[in-house]
Amino acid sequence: MSMEQYPQRPVPAVRALVLDSAGRVLLLKRANTGSGAGAWCLPGGKVDYGQTVEQAVVREVLEETALEVTASRFFFYQDSLPEDPDGMHCINFYFVCQAIGKPRLNEESSEYAWIGEGDLPRFHIVFRNGEAVARLFSELNGHGR
Repeated sequence: MSMEQYPQRPVPAVRALVLDSAGRVLLLKRANTGSGAGAWCLPGGKVDYGQTVEQAVVREVLEETALEVTASRFFFYQDSLPEDPDGMHCINFYFVCQAIGKPRLNEESSEYAWIGEGDLPRFHIVFRNGEAVARLFSELNGHGR
């Protein structure tokens, strides 16, 4: 199997909607990657074998931002179907998180930004993560279901 092919089964992944004290969400600008390079996304990644989704979100946030998750709650899941026949099919588990520390990025990201609802149009967000950010802002601002 080449590096560009993925197994023909869904891959569980987690994404963290990390909120700061001002109610802004943390975005990361992707770097050193073949997928989504130069675009923005939420911290997250694949769930490791033998790990719960809750453990995975804490690990991914720590690995990618050096922030320590102090609280998290499951928000919703999203099917991210492959865009081409050899693409990855993810099932994204979104968590709203609170964390402590100052962001320090690993090699997967070149910069970070804390954004509010009004900032959304200025960011090219990949992996359908923008839908989750918009949904969270809608809920936080009382426009939820």
